[in-house]
Amino acid sequence: MDTTTGSHPSTPVDGPAHRSDPPNAATSGPSTDSSAGPPTNRSPRRSPRPGHPYRREDHHTTALTHALVAAGRGYAVIPLTRAKLPAVRSPHHADQATAPCRGACGRLGHGIHDATADPLAVRRLFAAAPWATAYGIACGVPPYHLIGIDLDTKHGADGLTALRLLAEEHHVALPPTVTVRTPSGGHHLYFSGPPSPPVPNSAGRLAPGIDIRGTGGYLVGPGSHTSRGAYTLTPGTPRTPTPAPPALLHLLTHLPHTTHPHNLPPRPTLHTPSTPAPALLRFVRTAPNGQRNARLFWAACRAHESGLGQEMTTALTTAALHTGLTEREARATIASAARR
Repeated sequence: MDTTTGSHPSTPVDGPAHRSDPPNAATSGPSTDSSAGPPTNRSPRRSPRPGHPYRREDHHTTALTHALVAAGRGYAVIPLTRAKLPAVRSPHHADQATAPCRGACGRLGHGIHDATADPLAVRRLFAAAPWATAYGIACGVPPYHLIGIDLDTKHGADGLTALRLLAEEHHVALPPTVTVRTPSGGHHLYFSGPPSPPVPNSAGRLAPGIDIRGTGGYLVGPGSHTSRGAYTLTPGTPRTPTPAPPALLHLLTHLPHTTHPHNLPPRPTLHTPSTPAPALLRFVRTAPNGQRNARLFWAACRAHESGLGQEMTTALTTAALHTGLTEREARATIASAARR
């Protein structure tokens, strides 16, 4: 999407015509005016000189500005800390209550249950957490019932490649949608979904490097600054989240789990058209350094789930040898997947 036209809910340069939006948000980007943050008696701050990092107060104001514009577009938001955690402290930390409060007490500090699109409430939340330098966008709530796909690149994972493999395997055509770049080089994909069934949250269950944010979860919004860096909108992506394709919804609401041997269906052969074997082998063979074991383990798990664990052991081992793993390493990884 074109960031110069404010094509994402948190892009300040084309904010909604809302009386509570930050001043000049439609023309000048994030504001440093005191009305864009908690009341202050300080004089307006100058922009930092080139090469000088922003102060935390600047990150707080920027996060609030983006959060207000996102709220103006209908997204429910909450302030976050630099560690990406809800920033408003719980009022119940000393309580002995057995059942957790989800906001029924009327006070702030209930995490995702505080999320709101009301601009005055957003300002109140940020005023209660002046240390907040980021904001979260709640998933699974109206009007978009947002579904977030977090594609990571840390710890040897390659979420983007894994998602492409899954899309190929399950015949999912992934349309362009709102995309946010994360500090680690990963991506957040935003899709809109139906009110039901709810999409559950998961971490790594689809594949290494793929986390799903559904009902009860949140995404770190663009314009946020965390301890790892800034979240930015990817240019050229659509203005609003694209509806999730039905095949993708089915995949996300029926997350894979380990199948026990006595429940396996009749085993297909490697030549069955629906078998994912060619894609799995290609996924392993193209693994770069640092991702070889992770890809092999995931591919072996998928092979066992498809009833092809024994048949594909040799082929997977050969593919792993092609990447530079030793036969001993490859067979140990495949054996670990068999015991999963």
